[in-house]
Amino acid sequence: MSSGPLADPRFRRLLAGQALSSFGDAALYLMLGIWAKELTNSDSAAGAVFLALGLPAFLGPLVGQLADRVRRRPLLIATNAVAGVVVLALLAVHGRDQLWIIYAVAFGYGLASGILSSAGAGLRKSLLGDEQAAAGNAMLQSVTQALRVAAPLVGTGLFVAVGGGVVAILDSATFVAAIVALVTIRLDEGKRRADHADHGGRGSSFRAEVTAGFRHIRSVPLLFQVTLVTGCAFAVIGLTETVIFAVVDQGLHRSPAFLSVLNTVQGAAAAGGGLVASLLLRRLGVARVVGLALGAFGIASLFYMTDSTALCLCGSIGDGFGLVWLVVGLSTAAQVHTPSALQGRVNSAWTMAVLAPQSLSIAAGTWLIAVVDYRVLLLAITVTMAVCAAMLLIRPAAAPDPAVEPVPEPAPEAASEPAPEIVAEPVAELATQSTM
Repeated sequence: MSSGPLADPRFRRLLAGQALSSFGDAALYLMLGIWAKELTNSDSAAGAVFLALGLPAFLGPLVGQLADRVRRRPLLIATNAVAGVVVLALLAVHGRDQLWIIYAVAFGYGLASGILSSAGAGLRKSLLGDEQAAAGNAMLQSVTQALRVAAPLVGTGLFVAVGGGVVAILDSATFVAAIVALVTIRLDEGKRRADHADHGGRGSSFRAEVTAGFRHIRSVPLLFQVTLVTGCAFAVIGLTETVIFAVVDQGLHRSPAFLSVLNTVQGAAAAGGGLVASLLLRRLGVARVVGLALGAFGIASLFYMTDSTALCLCGSIGDGFGLVWLVVGLSTAAQVHTPSALQGRVNSAWTMAVLAPQSLSIAAGTWLIAVVDYRVLLLAITVTMAVCAAMLLIRPAAAPDPAVEPVPEPAPEAASEPAPEIVAEPVAELATQSTM
């Protein structure tokens, strides 16, 4: 009987490294929005920080191609190193005139996160295999979210006490933890690199290779359904990134720093939700778990419409459950039902399909918050989440037969040639590789 993902010391080291790095991320993300709010006293300016974080999602196909084209461990090490340097640019922010630096760092941070997510998905597939994918993803989310319970408070506390530059230095240091973990791992990625072109189409063009992830998602009904419905939901849910500042300011009549309390509660709920995520996937299936996640987002938005601090904290609990169930459900489905050579492109494809609509709704939110009551926007989110959740809970797509690997539709320029045979790597071979 398998003793789970923690039986592999490589996974334990990488889990620790990524968890510490995620702590720094959580401390920084919220602080950037609060910093912009304090510099401008504008909800729109604060929400624009999250727009900058999400805009790199539009580069998803190129990010996925990069993650599948080069060796993943060196790519992860280099990306962590560059991100650790870029974040130090925040030391130059001293007033409103340097607001653009906050946005630039947020954009760079979003781009780095996309690369780390795409390359890391492939390494987790290689290390854990299909049997341990759900447990590994759930464990990763639980640990990182548990550490994030304190991160928003630490980040906000340091920002209030000594300024954002110290938070930037702290976050930069946490990237070192991820790098150290990756340096200690031995990887053999030779076969996957040789298979790369085959999964873009034989004799494939650059365009065919870049879009291979989208074609694979379209060829698997389960992946297509959860990606499409989640993308529709996130075309509205991005409004929350701006609306939440109005909830704290106008609804609860508190300072922007109170967001750290809401985020801490969200992190605690996400950690708890991650403990049952693997069980839910086994009992309900991916589609219904994603449906529950969207339903939780809807209930959270309903609570945020009140002026009650207690109910808004309950809303944060709903967001925490929704976040971890969504991430574990989508990432596990993509890993299990995607060949190793396509992991980066499929991860980037569904990330783009979800985050690109979210970025557009964040952009809309920065304008709408000035002309529409924030409770109206929250009502729109609640209704949309209810409809999308119902679609997945009532008519979920079935998981594909694990014995049959789906073949992506050929690219237009390769349509006259036979589709390439996609063969999953043997479990024994996967056991020799690792992840981040």
